[in-house]
Amino acid sequence: MKIWNRSQSMRMLLVVIAATLLAACASIGHPEGGPRDMNPPVFVRSNPAPSALNVKRNKIEIYFDENVQIEDAINKVVVSPAQQMQPIVTANGRKVTVELRDTLLPNTTYTIDFADAISDLNEKNLLDGFAIDFATGDTIDSLRISGIVLQARNLEPAQGMLVGAYSNLADSAIEKLKFERITKTNQYGQFTLRNLKPGSYNIFAVNDVNRDFHWDRSEDIAFFDSVISPESDVIEAEDTIKTDDGRDSIVKLDVVRFKPNDILLTWFNEEYKAQYLADNRRPERNRIDIRLGAPTGTLPIFRVANGPHRGKNLMELSRLEASRTLDTLSYWITDSVLIKQDSLLVEATYQKVDSLDKLVWATDTLRMFMRPERPRKEDKKKDKGDSIPQITFFNLNLSGTSIQDLHRPITITTDVPIATIDTACIGLEMMVDTVWTKVKPPIFRTPLPYSSMKIELENQWEEGTKYRLTVDSASVHSIYGLFNKSFVHEFTTKKSTDYGTIIFNITGLDSIPAMAELLNASDNPVDTVRVVDSRATFRYLPAGTYYARLYLDANGNGKYDTGNLKAKIQPEEVYYYPKKITLKQAFTVRQTWNIYELALDTQKPYDIKKNRPKLRPDDEPEEEEEEDTYTDPFLTGRDPNPFRNTH
Repeated sequence: MKIWNRSQSMRMLLVVIAATLLAACASIGHPEGGPRDMNPPVFVRSNPAPSALNVKRNKIEIYFDENVQIEDAINKVVVSPAQQMQPIVTANGRKVTVELRDTLLPNTTYTIDFADAISDLNEKNLLDGFAIDFATGDTIDSLRISGIVLQARNLEPAQGMLVGAYSNLADSAIEKLKFERITKTNQYGQFTLRNLKPGSYNIFAVNDVNRDFHWDRSEDIAFFDSVISPESDVIEAEDTIKTDDGRDSIVKLDVVRFKPNDILLTWFNEEYKAQYLADNRRPERNRIDIRLGAPTGTLPIFRVANGPHRGKNLMELSRLEASRTLDTLSYWITDSVLIKQDSLLVEATYQKVDSLDKLVWATDTLRMFMRPERPRKEDKKKDKGDSIPQITFFNLNLSGTSIQDLHRPITITTDVPIATIDTACIGLEMMVDTVWTKVKPPIFRTPLPYSSMKIELENQWEEGTKYRLTVDSASVHSIYGLFNKSFVHEFTTKKSTDYGTIIFNITGLDSIPAMAELLNASDNPVDTVRVVDSRATFRYLPAGTYYARLYLDANGNGKYDTGNLKAKIQPEEVYYYPKKITLKQAFTVRQTWNIYELALDTQKPYDIKKNRPKLRPDDEPEEEEEEDTYTDPFLTGRDPNPFRNTH
């Protein structure tokens, strides 16, 4: 059964929730014989019986056809309505006992949902999706909502995540009220909310860390875009039974179908960080470090509040080094008077969030103290003429090795900010017929706006060529007048045949901006490119095994954006290329990728899944066929092996 996100109808899912086809909440199966027991336990009876009315007892006893065990009952077994006190769940032989410690509410339908907590004692065959219900009044609520929860960023199945429903449709309900009906996802991320009254509901999934049965802003959250009204109908279904002589016989029967059974929830974390002045330090006389609580686009304003420079902006007396997100700031003080000042007061004007979660300007006074400097002992030498002035250098650290990538710059980092670079004193040579020959010097640039401690040297490198970079002494000066020692760096560039290329021809985007990510075996990006004209091209790749995913870059900012519940913004949609890609050196692999061709929960390759379910006997992953189309630069006329979908 393929299920679709109602807000994005093309996002397919494959959800198998057999319990949704049964009218009663108890899951009842029929074991088949065989040399090895591969069937889960079978429900026999319970006290109270499934769907019993006017129940007054707090203890529920459930019997199976074989000895059973309960795994992780505290986290897997949930009771609706949510209980203040954790129920006591035990297994003894063929019986499971649940003792509810809260007082039973009148005229209420109760559901005890075991998810996949029950298995047989010997073979550990899971009884997945088992639940039992009863009512304390004259009627029992019976509607259901089913679906699946995946992690938005990487499509991992959400295992053991709380899913809940509200009939109170106020936006604030998720933060203030407990869920009215709850369940938990199984190992496949699937869920069924049971025993709902007729009506309209908002559906959420929450990583309920503090077990208060609603959402706190730091917790993971998923929400469905629209209000859901569950319903049911009767359909004719086929079942296979064993006849007395052991033959299979197909029978038709009427079963209750509950809808919707195709809800897709993709969870995310808002990564909310309150904006405030988190920390301030003066670790050295010449440096002030500031840390803000969250990334910002607006720099704080710092003014000296005491001493000779009172009232001056700190930017006039220092050099700022800042992170890309401007939440980590280092002010390297350049004024000698301010450096010597032991007691330093700084008036800080910055943005922070108020009680209404709005950014407002605030002003504080920061107090920074240093111990007074001890006077240095004078050199007492008999012959002062023998004294040699000490020359102080500062460090230049080179990132390059003896092997240089064709597409990467050489990076130089320093331990203090750079004031000037005399590029005329920095030379680049290449080996031509065993002779060093001067070439055009590289381009110097700083990768960040507020950064002079990292310099990139960009150049159009010739492949397979030996180079020599020479940096003369005193060619780079720091803001404190220090300069570098001379050094020489020799290296050889790689050849184009050392790399491979992967090209995806992507269908299904319909002109929607998208970013493609090439992944390693740990599901981490090794390269990210923008999809241009429905094509994603990854160049300069070493030979190896790769995977790929894509996200729809809704706002075109070139980075993945998470969701926001209050603004009702879903996280950007993610899709996986369903096969691994084996890249050979000097080859180009071309693949066709229809992002909607497979159900969303079947796209991610099993090899890189982290939340792997315990496989059922018929769920062993098939050996993947190699479907890559290679282009060999040394051969012509190669017949391509076009992409074939085997699903």
